[in-house]
Amino acid sequence: MTPFRVALLLIALCGVAAWQVTVIPESMMQMTVGPVLAPGVIVAALSVFAVLYGVSAWRGRQTDESQAPDQSALPGANTRVLSLLGGGVAFIALVIPLGFVIPGTLCGMGVARSFDAPLGLKSALICGAIASTFWFVFAQLLGVGLGPALPWLI
Repeated sequence: MTPFRVALLLIALCGVAAWQVTVIPESMMQMTVGPVLAPGVIVAALSVFAVLYGVSAWRGRQTDESQAPDQSALPGANTRVLSLLGGGVAFIALVIPLGFVIPGTLCGMGVARSFDAPLGLKSALICGAIASTFWFVFAQLLGVGLGPALPWLI
């Protein structure tokens, strides 16, 4: 795929993201910063970057290094992709029955494995700490409805 086609795909994805931001319901509480602000700013910034990348690709300033004669895929590429997708599927499938922390840990371990990190106690502890921190910040401090951290503790 050429860089210009990638840019068009990114711009289309930004269009879908912008549409999704517009369908976020307004909060019933009076808040200075509503639930649309942060996603809206992020989508706007990503849209600007996608358009700038598209203009640069259209002018021929972006190259596709994967098409260079000396480039080839690293060994284990399929395993990496399956680890990444497996982590996401594990999170989606397990978040309701097991709460947020365990599926978040498994998802993080899948992402870490996709970047060639070994699966072991160290990865589990680091991913568990990250998932617990995210749950605490978003569910407890910010009041986002993520459900229980571990359903048997509540």
